[in-house]
Amino acid sequence: MKNKILENFFTSGWNFNEDENELKNKFQMMNIAFLLSFAGLVFGITINIVRESSTLIPIEIVLLFANIVLLLFLRRNRNYFKRISFIITFQYSMLFLLLVYVSKPDELKHIWLFTYPIVLLYFGNDRSAFFWVAGMVFFLLIAPFQPFIHVSYSFFQVTYISFVFIIVSIIIYFYQKRMDEAKSLIIEQKNMLKKQLDELTKKDKILSIQSKQAVMGEMISMIAHQWRQPLSTVTLNISNLQVKRLLGEKINEREYDKSLDEINSTIVYLSDTIDDFQTYFHPKKEMSTLEINDLIQKAINFTKPRLKDTYIEIVHAQTDTIIIQTYANEIIQVLLNILNNAIDELIAKEIKNPKILIRVENLKDAIQLEIEDNGGGIKVEYIDSIFDPYFSTKGKNGTGLGLYMSQMIMQKQFQSSIEVQSVNNTTVFSLRVPKKLA
Repeated sequence: MKNKILENFFTSGWNFNEDENELKNKFQMMNIAFLLSFAGLVFGITINIVRESSTLIPIEIVLLFANIVLLLFLRRNRNYFKRISFIITFQYSMLFLLLVYVSKPDELKHIWLFTYPIVLLYFGNDRSAFFWVAGMVFFLLIAPFQPFIHVSYSFFQVTYISFVFIIVSIIIYFYQKRMDEAKSLIIEQKNMLKKQLDELTKKDKILSIQSKQAVMGEMISMIAHQWRQPLSTVTLNISNLQVKRLLGEKINEREYDKSLDEINSTIVYLSDTIDDFQTYFHPKKEMSTLEINDLIQKAINFTKPRLKDTYIEIVHAQTDTIIIQTYANEIIQVLLNILNNAIDELIAKEIKNPKILIRVENLKDAIQLEIEDNGGGIKVEYIDSIFDPYFSTKGKNGTGLGLYMSQMIMQKQFQSSIEVQSVNNTTVFSLRVPKKLA
């Protein structure tokens, strides 16, 4: 809360976007200048009262109230900044000259003059700063010769002060230039990083689409397999009724109802299948509250058509009911990629007694899923590359995107990762899913 109040004070209560950082810095320096001016003027008034030197007190009081008015105006309209910058620069110019004109050298008030270049570089541009400095040097050099005010400084002293003043101005100028160059370099690097980040984000989206399309192709094949048998059942029931009717056989009401029930159940099954696939391919990412074993079973159901002509057994070691709040489609995609890879390996290598085992471990704030297959394991030289994009051991039959996208999903959506171990001709993929996403 205190930091917010301070930030609002130093930015005069205005909000600045990323492209206005330089203007924001100038506002902050302006308010710092106001504070230093208030402190300096109050200090000067106090010292002059103590020393019973009333010459500068009225001027200092006027400047103090003028600064308060300028401070309030800056908070009313941010477009007043340039005008107020000019007024403050003029105010400091007159004040510093006055310190030289009316004070004595042993009072050392001319030292304040060496802060003047900082004010110029923050509130003006290079060109205007040159004229302000030139004007200041001119009025310093003529101070001992002008007939209006008695000046205690000799020509040698004001010349020496002017020389040091010019040196300090040059040093601050080049330092500011280096700062501006560094700032420009930082902005350039920031823009470059932003561009690279946008390109990576775009690349990730393309990879995600490609991965989804690859899975979609497999899914369409699964749907064809999954629908073939139910459609055959519907066709058979309708054909039986038509044949009996053509042969003139009497169809009793019980047999008729039984056929209609079978047809109806089959149609419901087909509809559920469509719902499952439609939910999976829905583009909008939605949070769901569900039971983990149901989610795993849904992923297994998607793979069943591929298992019909094989001897592959998927064993789901179910645990107690575990409710999680998660992105269901993303988890299904990860499980499907791992399961389909395991099925491909088991089929390609013609493994005897092929088996895939899914284990669930209930942890405190997460669940640990392990998918183990006895497909012969992964070669040591491949183990570190299987999560790289476009890396595949299937040749032309693989896209090399499945495991890569699965790893990206776990890292970005679940702040987790997929671990893999391959020993004794078995491969185990492990992933940890938070029970509740933040």
